[in-house]
Amino acid sequence: MANGRPSELGEPAAARPKAPAVALHGIAKRYAGVVALSDIDLAIDAGSVHALVGENGAGKSTVGKIISGAVSHDEGQLEIGGEERSYRSPHDALRDGVAAIQQEIALVPRRSVVENVFLGIELRSRGFPSPRLMRRRLSEMQERLGFSLRADDVVGSLSVADQQKVEIMRAVVREARVIVMDEPTAALGADEVAGLFDTIRGLQRDGTTIIFVTHRLEEVKEISQRVSVLRNGRLVGTWSSAEIKPAQIVEQMLGRSLDETFPELPPAPGPDAAVVLRVSGLSREGVLDGISFELRAGEIVGVAGLVGSGRTELLRAIFAADPHTGSVEVRGEQARFRAPRDAVRSGVALLPESRKDSGLVISHSVEENLTLANLPRLHSWWGGVDRGAVRGQVNEMLESLDIRPRAPKRIVNTLSGGNQQKVLFGKWLGTEPRVLLADEPTRGVDVGAKFAIYEVLARLAREGLGVLMVSSELPEVLGMAHRVLVMRNGSIVADLPRDEATEDALIHAAFGTTEEVAP
Repeated sequence: MANGRPSELGEPAAARPKAPAVALHGIAKRYAGVVALSDIDLAIDAGSVHALVGENGAGKSTVGKIISGAVSHDEGQLEIGGEERSYRSPHDALRDGVAAIQQEIALVPRRSVVENVFLGIELRSRGFPSPRLMRRRLSEMQERLGFSLRADDVVGSLSVADQQKVEIMRAVVREARVIVMDEPTAALGADEVAGLFDTIRGLQRDGTTIIFVTHRLEEVKEISQRVSVLRNGRLVGTWSSAEIKPAQIVEQMLGRSLDETFPELPPAPGPDAAVVLRVSGLSREGVLDGISFELRAGEIVGVAGLVGSGRTELLRAIFAADPHTGSVEVRGEQARFRAPRDAVRSGVALLPESRKDSGLVISHSVEENLTLANLPRLHSWWGGVDRGAVRGQVNEMLESLDIRPRAPKRIVNTLSGGNQQKVLFGKWLGTEPRVLLADEPTRGVDVGAKFAIYEVLARLAREGLGVLMVSSELPEVLGMAHRVLVMRNGSIVADLPRDEATEDALIHAAFGTTEEVAP
């Protein structure tokens, strides 16, 4: 068998098939009666990179959490290296060499790199923790993995990519042979993703098995050997990553064919349409330089540009989240916002870049989040909260945005990323805005949820909202905008109508390699 002993029939173990690194047999999981996984049978080869994909809520993260001990299964069997296991915690899984790097990085932010790597397993000399031994081991690991972090750097001051490196070293020093990576590239730039993939390939060469949970289909072919697709808590199938096409993966994820197009937008508003937002000379030293533009009712204006060009800062300044000079007019009236609450009262809403850091209170319920920005309107005449009004608003948002499950008391952090994003939309739409500032509205959601969000944006434009949308994905900007503003170094360097906005035009404007198009 796998331990090298001959079988009872005298057949050498080496001649028998090697046990999968991980095997699931009939695995099921329920949360408060809601089926998250049902009858999952899956085998993952040792030393491979195996991708798990599916829509948000399909169950791919739950599979990863069961394998790594973060969640216990209700039915079925989990096998690690051919041995049945049932974990009560990630610590139990780690004893079997199974580690996880979750979307929410689990490090001690105020401690150093070396302290985090060896936390709980400090190397000792003569019975006492030995900083010298730990630093030497850290240096050896970094040389092997191609990392170059400083041992004394405080982890909270590192980039997301460098924090991931610390988590990888934590797994390696604990001799993990299976590592579950849940959406590890969600917050990384292109160069950082390339570096992570180099690390994954190095771990694979050393025999480590990687379970790669992702919603980015282009990554499946680049980094994995096999891919399993989940839909509605069930395993649809497993394929060779080299042989299956991205369009086929999408079809399996959704259970239907999907043309990778965008919804039909309403016609671009004409020059007589009401101006819902006018920005003039908006500046912030070193960040924004004399930004001026107009946004009309029913118009979606995309904002493109390189990271650091000032896109997010523009939206934050309009919303009074950051100080600035210049003027902002909302529906023809001069806006003197002292704080974001003033912007909200004037009909401006900001969908922030990070729903977890500044958009939602993820430890609270769906109902609490959907009504958080609109509490003044939900008070009854006696001063308390009007429960009927709350139920009405919450039910309307659950229905119109198709938030699943339709459970107002459900805690937000138990929802899929796509449904969390819909809750964020609902939170702001409940204030009945006339201007929506949307910063990366589809970040961290899968292809199915993206199309649902595109439909929401198109519907809002049809209803007469003005939408200012920042996106790092050029196809998204081109597919969803009536007009595109391109930013570079804190300035608008191009203002392109839909029929002139091409990927080449946006890239050249962003890099400054062609003549600027005057806004």
